[in-house]
Amino acid sequence: MDSEILVVLAVVIVFAVVVCVFSGVKIVQPYEQAIYMRLGKFIRVLNPGLNFVCPLINQVVKLELRTEVMDVPKQEVITKDNSPVSVDAIIYIKVIDPKKAFFEVTDYHIATVNLAQTTLRSVIGQMELDEILSNRENINVQLRDTLDEATDKWGVRVENVEIKEVDPASKVKDSMEEQTSAERKRRAAILEADGLKRAAILEAEGKKKSKILEAEGTRQSMILEAEGTRTATILEAQGEAQKLRIMSVGAAAMDSKALSVLSMDTLKSVGQGQSSKIFFPMELTRLVDGISDYVGSTKNVPDRAVSDTEAVREAVGDPDEILGPIPSIEEVQKETESFKKTVQADLDESNALADANTNQKA
Repeated sequence: MDSEILVVLAVVIVFAVVVCVFSGVKIVQPYEQAIYMRLGKFIRVLNPGLNFVCPLINQVVKLELRTEVMDVPKQEVITKDNSPVSVDAIIYIKVIDPKKAFFEVTDYHIATVNLAQTTLRSVIGQMELDEILSNRENINVQLRDTLDEATDKWGVRVENVEIKEVDPASKVKDSMEEQTSAERKRRAAILEADGLKRAAILEAEGKKKSKILEAEGTRQSMILEAEGTRTATILEAQGEAQKLRIMSVGAAAMDSKALSVLSMDTLKSVGQGQSSKIFFPMELTRLVDGISDYVGSTKNVPDRAVSDTEAVREAVGDPDEILGPIPSIEEVQKETESFKKTVQADLDESNALADANTNQKA
């Protein structure tokens, strides 16, 4: 009987020892910290690892130190321009002071979510719908700063806030779609008008340059034609002068008989024409008298001495002063080459202007 009592007592003592050991040993994970309280009094914060506390009369509460992701429920908010929108968000929080997170607030999770809801409603309510849709990054920063300042006394840090969705009311969406469509039509009309304007400007510019090129071509053509006519006239006149000069020098030795022969040849060539009317360049009676003198029917033709060069100079003057300088073949060729170069330069300039106009239109 006594042995049974001793066995039972030993079992109770062993059980009590085991309970005391398990109650006095606390293991804290690397991502946690624990609040150690004894008989309702805060003792200390337990760090990660193996910790020994007073058995049976202790209370240990473990707190997560990793970043926690919390969803802010969707809620309807009235914006500054009286547009109803539904907004929800995600917040990232982290406990940086376990003592404050446990003693300063009942449940920092619920408190942080509720604070995020009210702050989100307050911030969104002070902004217009267009600003909300286009400035989410600024809203996120503003919410994070506001929440972090408010939760600092709880030992909780708000690391980031992200707005998940901004959903305007259906009527507001329809109005926004109509506004977007109208804006696109307006931009399309502006672009079309601008394109027509540019096309008209380019077409007018092309016509202007075309007329300029045409006028320039006409001017160059007229200049070249005038230059050619001038040169041809000069050369023809100089050739005729050269002919007359040679004839005058050769005729100086002729007497009246030779002149009569030439007059007869002239009458012969005139008579060979097909014209029914003949106009003689001199009085006919004098021509007949000269021919009569030549054939000897009336008068004796006196001999005439052959004229020399000095006599010709005294009679008609210095031929070089009267006729002017006669260009040589080399001078004529040189002037022709100069005209060719001028024409080629004008053609190159016209082609360059035409290419520039084509590139501008393209």
